[in-house]
Amino acid sequence: MFVVITRNFPPDVGGIQSLMEGLSLELNKHGAVKVFTDEYSNFENYDQNSSLNIERIKGFKIFRKFRKAFLVNEYLKKNIVKGVFFDHWKSLEHIKSENLNKFPSFCLIHSKEINHTLGSSLNTRMNKAFKKAKFIIANSKFTKDLAISIGLEESKIFIINPGTNYPVEIDKEQLMSAKEIFGTSFPKIITVSRLDRRKNHQNILMTIKNLVPTYPDIKYVCVGDGDENNNLKSLRAQLGLEHQVVFLPRTDEKLKIALLSEADLFLMPSIVYKKSVEGFGISFIEAGSYGMGSIGGIAGGEADAIEDGKTGYLCDGKDLNSIYETILKFFQNDNYKVLGLQAKDFSKKFKWENIIKQYLTLI
Repeated sequence: MFVVITRNFPPDVGGIQSLMEGLSLELNKHGAVKVFTDEYSNFENYDQNSSLNIERIKGFKIFRKFRKAFLVNEYLKKNIVKGVFFDHWKSLEHIKSENLNKFPSFCLIHSKEINHTLGSSLNTRMNKAFKKAKFIIANSKFTKDLAISIGLEESKIFIINPGTNYPVEIDKEQLMSAKEIFGTSFPKIITVSRLDRRKNHQNILMTIKNLVPTYPDIKYVCVGDGDENNNLKSLRAQLGLEHQVVFLPRTDEKLKIALLSEADLFLMPSIVYKKSVEGFGISFIEAGSYGMGSIGGIAGGEADAIEDGKTGYLCDGKDLNSIYETILKFFQNDNYKVLGLQAKDFSKKFKWENIIKQYLTLI
C-alpha cells in the first residue's frame, strides 16, 4: 500500500494536479494506492471511474488541512505502507514524525512554493516540515539548487523529473478541428499553460507582432486560462493581431492533443515574476512527444526539459530581441524538423514507467 497526500488532484486542473495523478496511477501498478485529497467540483464522476482509493476532505480551507492531517495520522498509525508521498510541504506540515519514521516518506518540491527568503517565517515553517521527510524530490537541478540555498538538507534532496504518459492517441474529429484552427498558416506556434505573468504571454504577443513581416501567415494558438486573460486579449487588439492570435481558454484534452500534433513550435519563454519561477516545464516534454521542438526561458528549470540546441532552445524571456532571434534560428533552414525529431526521442525517457523506477529504487 502506498499513501499519497495532496492538495492538488484531478478533476482540478494544473501541472501539479497532473503530476500527482500520474505518480499515483503509476504507483498503483506496484501496489494499492490510497489518496487523501481535497474536494473539487464534479469529483464524484472522476472518483467512480478511478482505480485509486480516493478519500476527499471537505470543509473550509483553514479547517480542512487539520482534518486531513488527523485522518492521515490515524491511517498511518494503523496501517503498514510501502511509502508516503506529499505534493507540498504544507501537506506534510501537520503529520506527526512518529507516524512517518516507520516508512519511506517523500515530499515533492516544484520551486515556486519553496521560494521564501532564508530566515523568514515561511522559510522557518517550511524547513521544520521538511525535516520530517526522508526524501525531498526536486523536479529539476534548478529546484534542487534553490532548495539548498534556502536551507534544505542537501543529502535528502534527489532530482526526479516529472513523468508523462504522452503521446496518446489523437482523436480524428478533434484533429480536423485543430487543422481548421491553424489553417494553412506557417509557422504554427502554440503555448499550453495558465495565463499568468510568469508564463510571459505578453512578450510572446509582442514577438508575434514583430514576426509578421517575415512570416505573414504566422498563427499563434494560446491554450489556457488565468488572471491575465483580459489583459492579453486587450494587448492582442492593441497590436492588431486578431487574425494571427487565437485564445482557447477552455479546451478539452483531446483538442489540446490534436493542436500539439499540428503545431511546429511550442513557445513558453518563462520569466521570474515576484517569487514565481518555472521549476521544470512538463509541457515541453508533452510537446516533444508529438515531434515538436520548444523554446523556453533561461530563468528556471527548463534546462532539464529542453536540451538547448538539440530539442529546442533557451532564451531570455525578458528580452524581446532574444525571443525574436531564437524563433528565427528555430525555423532557419528547416531546423525545426530536426529539433522536433530529437525532441520526440528525448521525451521517451520521461515516460512514467521509467520515472517511477527512480522512486522505487529509493524505497
